[in-house]
Amino acid sequence: MDDVDRRLLDVLREDARASVRDLADRVGISRANAYARIARLREDGVLRRFTVDVDPRALGLGLPAYVHVRIKQNSWKSFRDRVVALEEAEHVALVAGDFDCVLLVRARDADHLRELVLGRIQALPEVVATQTVLIFAEHGRGAGGG
Repeated sequence: MDDVDRRLLDVLREDARASVRDLADRVGISRANAYARIARLREDGVLRRFTVDVDPRALGLGLPAYVHVRIKQNSWKSFRDRVVALEEAEHVALVAGDFDCVLLVRARDADHLRELVLGRIQALPEVVATQTVLIFAEHGRGAGGG
C-alpha cells in the first residue's frame, strides 16, 4: 500500500461506482495503472466488496441505539446467527468488558426499540442481560447524520 493506493481507496469510499477512468483522473495515474491497482487491492483482500450506503432514516429507521448484551457462556455463535437475522441489527460484535456483545440497532421510534429489545432480543435463549444506549448523533463513514 502506497499513497496512490490510499488515494484510490479515498475516492472509492466517496463513490464506489466511480469508473476506472474517473478514478485514474482523480488520482492522477493512467487507466491501466488504476485498473491494475484495483485488481491487486481486491486480490490482496484490501477491497473486500463494493456496497450501497442506504440512509436508515430514509427507510423510517431514525432511532439508532447500541444494545450491550451479556450472553451465556459458549453461546456466541448461536446468538450471532439469531441476531444477524434481525432486520434492525446493523452490526454485531463480540467484545471484552462488562458485556459480551454490542449490537448497533436501528428502530422506527421508541416503541419499536422497546419491542425489539424487550420482546425479541431479551427473549433469545442465549441472553442473560441487556443495556440499551441511545445514540443522539453519529459521525463517520456511513454514519446517518450528525
